[in-house]
Amino acid sequence: MRNFRNIGILAGLALGVSASALSAYASEPTVPPVPAQFPAEGKIKYVARDSILEFKALPEYHEPDWVTDKYVKPGKLPPVKDRLPKEPLVFKTGNMPDGVGVYGDTMRHVIGGRPEGWNYGAGQTQGWGGIDIGLSECLTRTAPLFQVEAKDTEPLPNLARGWDWSKDGHTLTMHLVEGAKWSDGVPFNADDVMFYWDDEVIDPNVSPLNGATQETFGVGTTLKKIDDYTVEWTFKDAFPKQHLYAMAYGKFCPGPSHILKPQHPKYSKNTYEQFKNAFPPEYMNMPVMGAWVPVAYRPDDIIVMRRNPYYWKVDEKGNQLPYLNELHYKLSTWADRDVQAVSGAADISNLEQPENFVASLKRAQKDAPARLAFGPRLIGYNLRMNFSANGWGNPDERGQAVRELNRNEDFRKGVTMALDRKALGDSLVKGPFTAIYPGGFSSGTSFYDRKSTVYYPFDLEGAKAELAKAGLKDSDGDGFVNFPAGTAGGKNVEIVMLVNNDYTTDKSLAEGVVGQMERLGLRVVLNGLNGVQRDASMYSGRFDWMVRRNDEELTSVVQNTEQLAPIGPRTSWNHRAPENGQVDLMPFEKDLVDIVNKFVSAQDNDERASLMKQFQKISTQHVYTVGLTEYPGALIINNRFSNIPQGTPIFMFNWAEDSIIRERVWVAVDKQQKYELFPEQLPGKPGDKGPTN
Repeated sequence: MRNFRNIGILAGLALGVSASALSAYASEPTVPPVPAQFPAEGKIKYVARDSILEFKALPEYHEPDWVTDKYVKPGKLPPVKDRLPKEPLVFKTGNMPDGVGVYGDTMRHVIGGRPEGWNYGAGQTQGWGGIDIGLSECLTRTAPLFQVEAKDTEPLPNLARGWDWSKDGHTLTMHLVEGAKWSDGVPFNADDVMFYWDDEVIDPNVSPLNGATQETFGVGTTLKKIDDYTVEWTFKDAFPKQHLYAMAYGKFCPGPSHILKPQHPKYSKNTYEQFKNAFPPEYMNMPVMGAWVPVAYRPDDIIVMRRNPYYWKVDEKGNQLPYLNELHYKLSTWADRDVQAVSGAADISNLEQPENFVASLKRAQKDAPARLAFGPRLIGYNLRMNFSANGWGNPDERGQAVRELNRNEDFRKGVTMALDRKALGDSLVKGPFTAIYPGGFSSGTSFYDRKSTVYYPFDLEGAKAELAKAGLKDSDGDGFVNFPAGTAGGKNVEIVMLVNNDYTTDKSLAEGVVGQMERLGLRVVLNGLNGVQRDASMYSGRFDWMVRRNDEELTSVVQNTEQLAPIGPRTSWNHRAPENGQVDLMPFEKDLVDIVNKFVSAQDNDERASLMKQFQKISTQHVYTVGLTEYPGALIINNRFSNIPQGTPIFMFNWAEDSIIRERVWVAVDKQQKYELFPEQLPGKPGDKGPTN
């Protein structure tokens, strides 16, 4: 077996030989092959960051005529100018692809998830598919940044309309939107921000849905209220502008403290479980800062959301947003979402399951009801190993032994070399869609550098030799390697792999991994759970391996950067600390942590790019994640909708439901359909059944 230790020299040699000669050195590290050209990829139209929005007062404001006639004139609702902030958020017309819109119509979604309830801050899913994005507003916003050049990229203001840094860079004073209101008319202010921070993020008994912890915003970071519309952050590092990205969806989206606080155990006799479940999916009209409010729910059928009469954003003509009156979420399957969107039975889908690509392209021909636009290859799948040998998740003897193997670099190299990634990709879809993906950053991100990416090509015999170096051999002759004598009873190495059962792609890739690992001599057993149960197992550390679709940190890099490495006890997806708060870092992980910390505080773009090249080299060289495959996604959107930005990726900083800025999307009068289930009705009081009548 060749010596793999001098990675840099071998990688350089591999680059200097011809493609035909590389086959003779299949087990030596190289760089990933250049992906096939994909002519269907859409092109993004880049704009200046300050061309998207601003905060200012306008001479007059408008709303749908039916709101004025049915609610304002009878005195059921204050005039629109009194429902808006002193200076609302104004979307600029120049950034709207089709300009100022008109009111009316519905956007129909289909989702495969199911809602647990409306307590997002306590960890409840609303079913995904854009529901929580439509309900939640966060301190900053990043989704529209896909259309901004990298050199101009910084989070957009949102609930925080602006911020000021102290001279030493350790204090950030954040100014909240003054006069904004929740959908039930109660003022939004710093108390809502502080409840989310003190009683959900900081409280160790509460786990917000997208995993926000104190370390998400920097180890040692504190937050305090200055006045009703001002909060102050204090950071250990100077000028950590990176944390502004973590204040966007879905890490800092405060809920209505006037509704949540009375149910929290600190302020009631409730248990934490009772607090989490205090607002089940049947609880209607949950106050939100988002553009639409949940007003109807029928299990395994539909969720309906109506326009928020207190929404705090307008267009430049003073029209209160959103333009669309209603959103539907048909409760079906993720695969059915694509089928219905292409056929015109639904209006939007993120085509992310490659098994549906060819059929969807065929259906989306001329005169089809929906248009289909592919973006860059930003959807990747990684096999993530549990590196916590310190007790996180309370593993049994077998589980602990697997974690020790996961921490063995020879073992990880054996696993990655045993993967035939081309076969995995082809098993999902034939054609130029999938690409060889070793792990690390997605090739579609601006921080990706192919020359800094170490790739161990498929070499089954070489992989078996690596397992032997890790001390594993088939001692009982049944085709599977055994633990060494004295470890886990010397039994077969059996690995339990966590997988999300909600997605066909996840299950297909997991089954492919099982088959390929069997040829290596590893027995892998699938633990297929639905999304909610999968998340619970993941966050509690109850897994050996897991198949995980790439997250923001691997696609945008600047968002959720803290999750690239275990810089705190709870930042990493697969390497966390138990109750003692100590992460047992491997030597190369210490380098990754150092790089991430430097990146967070770095101000120079060239320095940041250089740091991420270092990160990519170290992480792929040491097989920090085991890449499976990557491919592009496509936005499917019904042709009747206007204001859809060109080249919108289905996932970069956030999912396309946020990137297209749904509150700005509109339908021309002559194209509007009669899909509204509750026409000319507004949300009712919190807890009431259904909207107003």
